[in-house]
Amino acid sequence: MATTIRQRDKVTILEPSGRIVGAAVSELRKTILPDIEASDTPRILINFENVNMMDSSGLGALMEARAIASRKQGRIGVINVGKHIKNLIVLSRIVSLFEHFDSEDEAISALST
Repeated sequence: MATTIRQRDKVTILEPSGRIVGAAVSELRKTILPDIEASDTPRILINFENVNMMDSSGLGALMEARAIASRKQGRIGVINVGKHIKNLIVLSRIVSLFEHFDSEDEAISALST
């Protein structure tokens, strides 16, 4: 798994690709957590467009990131969530914990306020 990171209007955009399973979960944690911890009020957008698989460990990493961001009054949004990942989030009953957006522009507009 590789993750591209960029900034836009005070929002950190993460674009992981491939499968978020096994060792890739640790990579995701190492990528996302330092950015959240370094910010006073983190604003994170995760673009799942190029992710084709995620397991419960990957979901756990996202939950950990969300918990840390929430303690700092931060927000995490997601876009381009594929059917497999959406089913995992819905079945885990945590769908309401992440802000879902239809486009990057919409997400940036909402998260940067």
